Parts: sequence; C-alpha cells; structure tokens
Amino acid sequence: MRADEAALARLMRLSQQGDKQAYATLLESCQRWLRSYYSRRVAPSSLDDLVQETLIALHTKRASWDATRPFLPWLAAIARYRWVDHLRRLYRADEHELHEELVGSDEEPGIAARISLDRLLGLLPPAQERAIALVKIEGLSIAEASAATGQSESLVKVNIHRGLKKLAALIEKE
Repeated sequence: MRADEAALARLMRLSQQGDKQAYATLLESCQRWLRSYYSRRVAPSSLDDLVQETLIALHTKRASWDATRPFLPWLAAIARYRWVDHLRRLYRADEHELHEELVGSDEEPGIAARISLDRLLGLLPPAQERAIALVKIEGLSIAEASAATGQSESLVKVNIHRGLKKLAALIEKE
C-alpha cells in the first residue's frame, strides 16, 4: 500500500474508534512512509530507531489528530519534530566528544567548515550576514553589534533572526 492520504485518514479514523486491525495496518503503512522519509535524512544505523520513536509518538498523540484535517501533514510534522530531536542528540554527542579529544590536531575540517559557513553566509543579505557574523561568530553583544553596524539593537536582532531562519531553510533544501 502506497502512502495514500484518503486511505491513511480512513485507517486513522477507524483506529481512533478502536479498530485494532485498522490500527495495525495504519502503523505498517506509516512505518513504510517513515522509512522513506528518514532514509534521505539520517544515517542507516539510526533509521530503525528513529522510525520506532516516531511510531511511538504517533501512538501517544493519535487522539490529538483531527479527522477534518489531512493525515499525512500531521504525520510529517511528528516525523520532522522527531528528526530535529535526533539531530539535537547527535549535536550534543558530537559536542561532548569534542571536549574529550585534543581539539586542533587537524585543521582541515575546521577550514572546510569555515569555507562552508562563509559560502552560506554569502547567500544572505549583507545586513543579516554582518549581524550574524558579529553576534554569533565573533561573540559581540547586541549592543556592540548595533554600534559596529549603525543599526538599532532591535534591527540587529531582527536581522539575526531572519538570517538564521533563511540559513535553516537553505540547509534543509540540501
């Protein structure tokens, strides 16, 4: 069974009414859809765990699905939140490993990361690029960045927020 909105919504409605057969079929269909969704986003070693975490989240949140709304966007939202949580765990694990290693023994990855960061920042409007560079990379306060750029403090905050949002969108496209 391919991920068909109408069929999945019907299965979910039946599941909410207590139909165990429909619920088993729904979970099987969602599992296939989630494997496809995550296979392009995570390492194969993380795929099964992430699919299971998402199915558990679907199970615990199934009562919150509104039958007047489409099912697949609801499932995709749950999957996306689980994926973001997964990325946060990976980031925290990598951060912990960095503290345990000797940092700076090989400069090539750092140089490559800086080049990638510079390329990404170059895609932003100059005001957003400058505000992010000053506050998030160089560590200046909002007030110091405001003085350095001639922008008001609130405009510096807005430029950082909009710039980071645009960067996130650009990264998700990849």
